[in-house]
Amino acid sequence: MKNTLSIHWFRQDLRLQDNPALSQAAEHGQVLPVYILEQQTDARYAMGAASRWWLHHSLQSLNNSLNGQLHIYYGDPEKIIPILCRQYNVQSVFWNRCYEPWRIQRDAVIKNTLKQNGVKAQSFNGSLLWEPWQVLKADSSSYRVFTPFFRKASAQQPVGPPLSLSSLSLIDPPDDALSIADLQLLPEVRWDNSLADNWRIGEDAAQSVLQDFLQNGIKDYKQGRNFPIKKNVSRLSPYLHWGEISPRQIWQRIQSIELDDNVQTFKSELGWREFSYSLLYHFPELPEKNLQQKFDAFPWRDDPHYLKCWQQGLTGYPIVDAGMRELWQTGYMHNRVRMIVGSFLVKNLLLHWHHGREWFWDCLVDADLASNSASWQWIAGCGADAAPYFRIFNPVTQGEKFDASGEYTRRFIPELSRLPDKYLFKPWMASEDVLAEAGIRLGDDYPLPVVDLKASRERALEAFKSLRP
Repeated sequence: MKNTLSIHWFRQDLRLQDNPALSQAAEHGQVLPVYILEQQTDARYAMGAASRWWLHHSLQSLNNSLNGQLHIYYGDPEKIIPILCRQYNVQSVFWNRCYEPWRIQRDAVIKNTLKQNGVKAQSFNGSLLWEPWQVLKADSSSYRVFTPFFRKASAQQPVGPPLSLSSLSLIDPPDDALSIADLQLLPEVRWDNSLADNWRIGEDAAQSVLQDFLQNGIKDYKQGRNFPIKKNVSRLSPYLHWGEISPRQIWQRIQSIELDDNVQTFKSELGWREFSYSLLYHFPELPEKNLQQKFDAFPWRDDPHYLKCWQQGLTGYPIVDAGMRELWQTGYMHNRVRMIVGSFLVKNLLLHWHHGREWFWDCLVDADLASNSASWQWIAGCGADAAPYFRIFNPVTQGEKFDASGEYTRRFIPELSRLPDKYLFKPWMASEDVLAEAGIRLGDDYPLPVVDLKASRERALEAFKSLRP
């Protein structure tokens, strides 16, 4: 067995350590490390621009770790992998599972084809603490509420230790192999410079981010994570999505910390990621269809002007606009602010949550089908364990409470930087003299509110009441 050649098919597991499929391939002998940029036939799930940017740099980091021996391909894995097996006389193919519905179906086809051709094909769990079919109710049905899901998972399914990769024997790519640049992942118009200023990418960077969070951020995580200017969030989500770090590696590290409310709260946030994947697996139409079917009749508005104002951070509500500009400039948004801007879109503007899902999908470096879909359904009130529809975040009071100093808001809305704290989150309430002293002309330098908060809240509640129980 040690003289055989195996393929490890990299996907959303762009790391060497705690990579079950790669470790298995290494145990079998030489490894052909393969990455395939898949042709996405369904445009709804084509990779967003920010994701493509992150992937480019993540592949560069991985290729460096592999001493330049990563084999790059573009196209249909169903065709490419069998061809590689014949070309290189491959005996085994190993990969870590993905859970998007089309990938589950496609992987089953690949596995069957390989086995018919006499090639061993085996997949592993490399991205979750507990796979969706492991955490079920007593009647074998899936959970739709987070708390019992996480309680069952934590109690019933212990998390195994991370794997260590000690040695790896690779074969070189052919002379005519594709390069990472050939994949054309970077934008033609280079809007991505601000993203590069905010991130280090790759497996080593992920470990460094985790270390910094455990040393500094987790100490006040339960409360501090609500304040966007504080450094109490982990910012590990893109590294987790791309598999530059595994949840098992994170879980093992936090297990070594004394359990308190901060640690338990962070563990539950990891649990929400697991819950989202469970929902996607058991309800594969999660990205498109309301889990609560009564919302199929919800009277959403169709207003391109409102949507554009929201996307560009020009709603006239500073905490909303700061969040949307943070998203555009950094490929990320603080979680508290994600809830605020989400609530504003679906409740104050009455625009369908699909618009939010699509914009986040394109702009987030951590765009993840399971988490993105479940989170938008949660804020819209139509998902599993959803926020009650009448919970409508007031962007003025949210800003005053969670960005009291205004540091976060002023960072992303510099045109309001000279406005006194008293009016920062409601500039329309400031007198002409105050606005003039701050150098602001509302409607020119910064927009007036696109909707009235009280009237839009009442409109949202009336729309909800129109639904059948």
